[in-house]
Amino acid sequence: MNIFVGSLPWSIEEADLRESFEVYGSVSSVKIITDKFTGRSKGFGFVEMESDEEAEKAIAELNGATVDGRTIVVNKSEPKPEGERKSFSNNRPSGGGYNGGGNSRGGGSGGYGGGNRDSNGGGNRGRY
Repeated sequence: MNIFVGSLPWSIEEADLRESFEVYGSVSSVKIITDKFTGRSKGFGFVEMESDEEAEKAIAELNGATVDGRTIVVNKSEPKPEGERKSFSNNRPSGGGYNGGGNSRGGGSGGYGGGNRDSNGGGNRGRY
């Protein structure tokens, strides 16, 4: 069974997480999710246990436990349906980027050269 573990302390290592779950049974794999640019933990991870019964016991015992001063969240990991994955290109508001959008009514600013073009709102005001 795949188990989600959230609210992890930034300092926890995969070996520490494995050790915590091995008390309840055989652990197949442990993965702490990290930021791909900085390598820093994102504060959550996944533990795979071979036995569903052992995994259920680990979830019951460890959910709400305190690790290095943080209360962790432990529950069964449910795979995200494919249709619910967000695409960066389809779900972004307009504006931003090089010469990217903006609007004529005020409010936020576009990126490099985008933004608002009137005197009502903040943002980048072009020369007239």
